[in-house]
Amino acid sequence: GSVDCPTLEFEYGDADGHAAELSELYSYTENLEFTTNRRCFEEDFKTQVQGKEWLELEEDAQKTYVMGLLDRLEVVSRERRLKVARAVLYLAQGTFGECDSEVDVLHWSRYNCFLLYQMGTFSAFLELLHVEIDNSQACSSALRKPAVSIADSTELRVLLSVMYLMVENIRLERETDPYGWRTARETFRTELSFSMHNEEPFALLLFSMVTKFCSGLAPHFPIKKVLLLLWKVVMFTLGGFEHLQALKIKKRAELGLPPLAEDSIQVVKSMRAASPPSYTLDLGESQLAPPPSKLRGRRGSRRQLLTKQDSLDIYNERDLFKTEDPATEEEEESAGDGERTLDGELDLLEQDPLVPPPPSQGPLSAERVAFPKGLPWAPKVRQKDIEHFLEMSRNKFIGFTLGQDTDTLVGLPRPIHESVKTLKQHKYVSIADVQIKNEEELEKCPMSLGEEVVPETPCEILYQGMLYSLPQYMIALLKILLAAAPTSKAKTDSINILADVLPEEMPITVLQSMKLGIDVNRHKEIIVKSIAALLLLLLKHFKLNHIYQFEYVSQHLVFANCIPLILKFFNQNILSYITAKNSISVLDYPGCTIQDLPELTTESLEAGDNNQFCWRNLFSCINLLRLLNKLTKWKHSRTMMLVVFKSAPILKRALKVKQAMLQLYVLKLLKIQTKYLGRQWRKSNMKTMSAIYQKVRHRMNDDWAYGNDIDARPWDFQAEECTLRANIEAFNSRRYDKPQDSEFSPVDNCLQSVLGQRLDLPEDFHYSYELWLEREVFSQPICWEELLQNH
Repeated sequence: GSVDCPTLEFEYGDADGHAAELSELYSYTENLEFTTNRRCFEEDFKTQVQGKEWLELEEDAQKTYVMGLLDRLEVVSRERRLKVARAVLYLAQGTFGECDSEVDVLHWSRYNCFLLYQMGTFSAFLELLHVEIDNSQACSSALRKPAVSIADSTELRVLLSVMYLMVENIRLERETDPYGWRTARETFRTELSFSMHNEEPFALLLFSMVTKFCSGLAPHFPIKKVLLLLWKVVMFTLGGFEHLQALKIKKRAELGLPPLAEDSIQVVKSMRAASPPSYTLDLGESQLAPPPSKLRGRRGSRRQLLTKQDSLDIYNERDLFKTEDPATEEEEESAGDGERTLDGELDLLEQDPLVPPPPSQGPLSAERVAFPKGLPWAPKVRQKDIEHFLEMSRNKFIGFTLGQDTDTLVGLPRPIHESVKTLKQHKYVSIADVQIKNEEELEKCPMSLGEEVVPETPCEILYQGMLYSLPQYMIALLKILLAAAPTSKAKTDSINILADVLPEEMPITVLQSMKLGIDVNRHKEIIVKSIAALLLLLLKHFKLNHIYQFEYVSQHLVFANCIPLILKFFNQNILSYITAKNSISVLDYPGCTIQDLPELTTESLEAGDNNQFCWRNLFSCINLLRLLNKLTKWKHSRTMMLVVFKSAPILKRALKVKQAMLQLYVLKLLKIQTKYLGRQWRKSNMKTMSAIYQKVRHRMNDDWAYGNDIDARPWDFQAEECTLRANIEAFNSRRYDKPQDSEFSPVDNCLQSVLGQRLDLPEDFHYSYELWLEREVFSQPICWEELLQNH
């Protein structure tokens, strides 16, 4: 269980280290091509430059050579074109034949990529990529083959590798970068973000490649490279997580909203993973649940006990056993046995118990709210929560309600006044709330409010481009994710995602088979990582840009069964997945390019690397959990899907991984469904409940702990999704469908201009004109008096 897993020292970020991200571009099957690229470059270089190496040339001479290379790309012969493309790829890979160390290779790779970009290499390769995508001959030959291999995608792999290396190297910002590189980076970002020369943004071309691959029309596409490039292009053009936080702060300031209380990622980074105590007595239950004999004692002692309990559960939390019959220790043990057989004993309470603030602090002031030391998050309250609280209070004390009025407190007792004051202190208005309100006003008064001014941001342009094909894009990504998930069984109808990893000749020795097995597993892990990160980035950016853009993508993910797919992914031994060693470090780029490869043995392959865990797999798991949180937050219908698919034991198993960020997102998903899981589950899982209390943000008045809330009752879930869909469709049609002859277009009332307009009549009209005149005009009696009276 969790006792065996040490705390994982994991640093969450936009992506892994620079070298790791570059090495994941290549499968181990491709390693032989490094020498091919080098040979192609050296053959070409000798014909152009005499007696010198690339690194010895002046910058101008290097630029002249690159210009010559790009000229030689524009030849008819595919074979010659491929050789020149390989020479360019060797430059982008860092001219490793002239380097002595991995640091040198990475340095020259960056230098060469900036040089290649400044000479116009990216746009030249983009044209070649268009040619290869539309190459029907390659598609038809791949479709005829019983098994597609790495040889079918050679040209595409070379082109995509050059583009990925350029995007990844230019995207990386360093303090030592010269001014020319910084301006080149911004120019490149703009080029990728906006439609250049009447072409769609680059990300949309890659999305179309993904859908073409999934439709079965292009099984030879190297899908791992396409997905990695797509993820990095979206991250480069829209911005990573830190940039998102800066955008959020800026947007809140523009809308006149108060600044954020904290940066989520920073708070999570400072959290410690939950660890089990070293003895069998459960700290959490011994603190929260007194022995049954004491509970059955005098009424005075019970009142005193509840007072103490309330001082511990500071933020409106109540005694978890107040509404339940006190259970005996034997009952609690037997209730827990079922859970233990499923996922082992878990204890998620941290070593140091939650300490309530000393009573000497006095009441919380309105200006500055002091939070207890044990709780990492500032509590939040929505406007809806305040309205709901006042509605209940007015019904109870006065007998009628005042709708959305939250200021009139006449007739309510003093404690209610204090409660409302505290709730308003912690009121949080999100950007989404403001956007929904603005959208409602635009729908109500389209004429008086006029046309909405929509800023042309990279995110907005990407959404406009994706809008009409978005369902296909989401289905395609989830199909690939399903095929790459380790829990998926090989089915005949599932798509083949191994086209860019399988060699032409299948392995014949045990060693070759082991190496290919590791390569295939690594390949699948990288695909999962890129899709999870891409979807999370898209959702976060669209949510900031406009809430209904986020909801549109979310709804199509839900309709495409994203929720059960992620749960299926987690229905495995997650600890084994995170500590998997599907990598052969001596074969990783850039190390494999500068050192002689030692002879591989079955023992060295089984040993793997010395890392405590696999960074990409932990990164994928956290992103998939964040994705699931994004889809289900505040959506009762989707929360019920988590309950129906029995996600609680699956998620609890994931808590064995001792990493604070992963545990937090698992606990969030458990928190939203605890009210639906029943009293017995809550009693058996008090350790998990304690961990939720400690680690997840508190929402005042949120009855998550024991489900007396109105939301826990039967609900018309279908209606909730339908209303959301109607709102999304109204938003999309208002903002993006611009019909020319709408009901708001001006009407021409001048008789002469209307009669003077030329009408395009069908060609055969003049043949039947007399017949039409007779039938529609002369034979119809016209009562002029009636016409005049009606008008």
